Amino acid sequence: MPTSDDDLTRTTAWVVDRPGPITSAPLGRAGRTIPEPGPEELQIEVAACGVCRTDLHLAEGDLAPRMPRCTPGHQVVGRVVRRGPEVQGFSPGDRVGVAWLAGTCGRCRYCLAGRENLCPDSRYTGWDLHGGYAGCTVADARFVYRLPEGPPDEELAPLLCAGIIGYRALERAELPPGGRLGIYGFGASAHLTAQLALARGAIVHVLTRAEEARRLALELGAASADDAYGSPPEPLDAAILFAPVGDLVPVALSALDRGGTLAVAGIHLTDIPGLDYQRHLFQERTLRSVTANTREDGRAYLAEAALHRPAVHVQRYGMDRADQALADLAADRVTGVAVLIGD
Repeated sequence: MPTSDDDLTRTTAWVVDRPGPITSAPLGRAGRTIPEPGPEELQIEVAACGVCRTDLHLAEGDLAPRMPRCTPGHQVVGRVVRRGPEVQGFSPGDRVGVAWLAGTCGRCRYCLAGRENLCPDSRYTGWDLHGGYAGCTVADARFVYRLPEGPPDEELAPLLCAGIIGYRALERAELPPGGRLGIYGFGASAHLTAQLALARGAIVHVLTRAEEARRLALELGAASADDAYGSPPEPLDAAILFAPVGDLVPVALSALDRGGTLAVAGIHLTDIPGLDYQRHLFQERTLRSVTANTREDGRAYLAEAALHRPAVHVQRYGMDRADQALADLAADRVTGVAVLIGD
């Protein structure tokens, strides 16, 4: 825990200096004053922060910056240092998690209908607000998750985005009980989602280009693992596309059985080529996007993960090596999930 007034007001953080290819070193380190927590905010000392492909999209400019010199990171595990005067339910020392969804208006028709992930005024950690590639951060307590004691920080951090967005993608895919699920791409979110589907009784087929990722998929219980452009051994009831590769959309759609659904889980996707109606969409095949998540998604997933604790395959990096972690992610040198460990 910080021990002096200066410790509580200053932190070292990574910032996106100039968005561009990861080889151009878009990230830099800087000292930053931590804002006092607002009336409904928590000040949090960062113990670990998962590295997400969305962070890479932000650094490389695939996602337009929403604030100058933004600090990435939205899978934050830490301890409460201070709380705002209107915060209830949290105290200094509590173990908490900060996820992608950072705030919504609470008044629009989407929020009122329980679809806050579609709120036009939604805000996101590490995009609209500074995130967890830092020693300390602040977050709206209404969007912070209480975390259990026990599991290591680095195992909990990926659940806060990779796990939650995978949960929502699986729900959007409408996989029937005992159904056949195809997973395209096998990184951080996919390896957690596969375990969730298996715990629910699904048959899982993984299609990904990395040989090491295919080996991991089989170790976790997948029925098959093939190249991303290969064909699963049987028609699929549902599929989830985690790889940000639009070329794989028709590939996955053609692998669906009649009435199957493909859910695209990424925030960024390269262009989708032309679809052939008969091959890709006829027979009531469905193509769906997945947009962020609701807090209820987060609570539901974390509760399910506590019952069926996933094996989180972690590559650990010191907080001072965030640039290397993103470079490794860009080069497909990460199997499972990369996690930054706090200083």
